[in-house]
Amino acid sequence: MLVAGLSQAFGANWTYTGEVKVGILHSLTGTMAISEITVVNAELMAIDEINNAGGLLGKKIVPVVADGQSNWGVFTQLAEKFTTPGSSMYVDVVFGCWTSASRKAVKPVFEKNNHMLFYPVQYEGQECSKNIFYTGATPNQQAEPAVEWLLRFKSTNFFLVGSDYVYPRTANAIVRAQLDALGGTVVGEMYLQLGEKSNATVGAIVQAIIQGLPQGGAIINTLNGEAMSNSSTCSTMPDCVPTSTPSCPSALRRPRSQALE
Repeated sequence: MLVAGLSQAFGANWTYTGEVKVGILHSLTGTMAISEITVVNAELMAIDEINNAGGLLGKKIVPVVADGQSNWGVFTQLAEKFTTPGSSMYVDVVFGCWTSASRKAVKPVFEKNNHMLFYPVQYEGQECSKNIFYTGATPNQQAEPAVEWLLRFKSTNFFLVGSDYVYPRTANAIVRAQLDALGGTVVGEMYLQLGEKSNATVGAIVQAIIQGLPQGGAIINTLNGEAMSNSSTCSTMPDCVPTSTPSCPSALRRPRSQALE
């Protein structure tokens, strides 16, 4: 932000007229921390930039950070605390969740208490709530264009792999329907439980992909959490098999030479 940069450069000392409390509800621990900590950092950076530029309508934004612990029950409990008037953790608005499972867990709480959740990542669509602002792409904006490109330039054979929860299952059902309509073939589809990261389990999926695509093909990878960091996920995968990964943490992205061109 240019204004934020200027305010810092000239040492602006703002006098705020009040505070706006913002809940930050993500997993700082557990299998999803590898993805969600980066979102927390981005949200806190944005808050700092806005405050350094004078705040929100003259008010200082105060973040209240809570750890969902990669546990949907904990997300629900914290959502209640963030949205219940009189609670010591009550805030004006919440930015939170990553998985659709966590979002669906807190959705009834935000609707019951008529509060607002900003959901910051891509999701499977097929849901609408006046209490949730969905900021990310849906499959028709992300997965479907990627599949169309892969079909046109790479292969008609696809292997679908994902974590076993709402988003990967729904996204892959949409991809299957798209491939059926456009003449592609799904040669395999496998899922990992969230939090599963053993070499044996992940390695078995990698071997199934290699066997399913002996002449090459394409992979739609909707794995989330620590499974993304397993060494056999990337090191054993043939470089000749392009992979579309919509939610890969930035630290785990493949080198450009192995990415889609």
